[in-house]
Amino acid sequence: MSLYNKQLSASLEDYLEAIFVLSQTGRVARSKDIAEHLQVAPSSVTGALKMLAERQLIHYKPYGYVTLTDRGRQMAGRIVRRHEALESFFCDILGVDPDVAQRSACLAEHAISSEIASRLMLYLEFLSSEKQSGRDVPRAFQGYCRQTEIRSQGTQKPSHT
Repeated sequence: MSLYNKQLSASLEDYLEAIFVLSQTGRVARSKDIAEHLQVAPSSVTGALKMLAERQLIHYKPYGYVTLTDRGRQMAGRIVRRHEALESFFCDILGVDPDVAQRSACLAEHAISSEIASRLMLYLEFLSSEKQSGRDVPRAFQGYCRQTEIRSQGTQKPSHT
C-alpha cells in the first residue's frame, strides 16, 4: 500500500483538521500557528507536516506557509464535518456540557466509521426537520434525561463506606 492511500493516524488527522480550521478563519497556516492551535511542541508539528506532505495532503516547505492540496482539503473537510456532527450530537441532542462535547468529539471523530458518521449526519438532519415541523425531539429527550436522573436519585440507596 502506498503512502498516498494509507489511512491517517488520529494525530495526523488532527493536524490536517487544524490546518483546515486555520485556513478557514482567513489566517495562513504556519508551523507556529498549528502548534498553538493543537497545543503541541513545534518539533512535533514539523514531523507531522513532513508526513502529510509525503502523503500529498499538504504543500509544505520548512519555515513557509502550509496549504492543503485538493485531496487534503477534501479529507480535512470530512474530518471537520464528522467532528461538528459529533459535537452537535453530544451537546445539542444529549445535552452534554459544550467543553466535554468538544473534547469527546475530538476523540470520537477518529474512531467511528464513515458509515456511522454518515448516519449520524442524516439523523441530525432528521431531527432538524422534525423541529421545523413542531416536534423538538432533542428537547423532549433532554427532559426525559432530567426526569430519569431525578427518579434515579430518589431511589438510590445510601452507600455504606
